[in-house]
Amino acid sequence: MPDTRAVEHEITVAAPADRIYRLVADVENWPHVFGPTVHVEYVERDERSERIRLWATANGTAKTWTSRRELDPDGLRVDFRQEVSQPPVGGMGGAWVIEPLSAGESRVRLLHDYHAATGDPADLAWIEQAVDRNSRAELGALKEHAEGDAATPDLLFSFDDAVDIDGKAQDVYDFINEAQLWQERLPHVARVSLEEETPGLQILEMDTRTKDGSTHTTKSVRVCQPYEKIVYKQIQVPALMTLHTGHWSFTERPGGGVRATSRHTVRINEANIGKVLGSDAGLDDARTYVRNALSTNSLATLGHAKSYAEGR
Repeated sequence: MPDTRAVEHEITVAAPADRIYRLVADVENWPHVFGPTVHVEYVERDERSERIRLWATANGTAKTWTSRRELDPDGLRVDFRQEVSQPPVGGMGGAWVIEPLSAGESRVRLLHDYHAATGDPADLAWIEQAVDRNSRAELGALKEHAEGDAATPDLLFSFDDAVDIDGKAQDVYDFINEAQLWQERLPHVARVSLEEETPGLQILEMDTRTKDGSTHTTKSVRVCQPYEKIVYKQIQVPALMTLHTGHWSFTERPGGGVRATSRHTVRINEANIGKVLGSDAGLDDARTYVRNALSTNSLATLGHAKSYAEGR
C-alpha cells in the first residue's frame, strides 16, 4: 500500500462565500488568479462534473496532469482527483471547501491527499513541499482577488497584435517554438535559455532589450500545441506588472496563408507606477506604456516569423 498523506490549509477571506466559490469554480480564469497555474483546458464538462487538463509550476518545475472535478455550488465545495498524475506524484486529490462566517466573511479550506509514484522518501518530501507552497500561494491569491478585484478592475486588460503571412502555419509555429534560436533571430533578444524536459512544456528565460538600450529579464512557462497555439505565463515579470499571460495562435486563412496572432493579458502593478514612470504618471500611462512595449516586441517577432515562413 502506498504511503498516503492528508493535509489541510485554510484562510479567512473578507468576501461573500458565493464570490469565492465562483473564483474556484471558474477554472479557465485560474492563470489570472493563481500564480502556479499556467494554463487550463476542459476535456469534458457538464453542470456538476468536468475533466480538465492543467499545466502548472511545482517547486520551480513545470508539470501537467488531468483531473476530474465535482462541483457543488449549493454546498460551496469543489472536489478534485488527478486521473493522470506526473511523477514524482503517484496520485492526488482533495477539495476546496468554502464556509460562510457572515455575509461578508468566509473561511476557505483547501484539502489534499497524495502519495508518491515510488517508495523513495525524497519523492514524498518533494510532493509535501510543493503542496504546502502552492496551497499557501493559492489561498493568498484567492483572498487577494476575492477582496480586491472589484475595487480595481482596470488593472487587468488584454490586447491582440496580428500579422498575415503568405506561408505555412507549421513554419510560423516552428519559428515561435524554437525560442532557443531567438538570440540569433531577433535583434531585441540579448540572451535566451530554453528548457524542455517534457515535450511541449518549456521554461523560457530571456533578456530583452528596450528602446533605451537597457535589458530586462523575464521567465515564462510555455505550453506548445503544434501547430495551432503556444500559451505562456511569465513567472518572472517586469516591475510594472504583477501578471503577464498570453498566447501565440496560428490560423489558416481561407484564401491561403496564415494569420499569426499574439495575445497579451496583463495586470498592472499599481504600487510601482511612480517608481517606473515618474510621480506624475497614472494607471492610463502605465497601460499605454506596457501595451506599446509588448506590442513592439510582439510585432517585431511576428515580422521575423513572417520573413522566415515566406522564405521557406
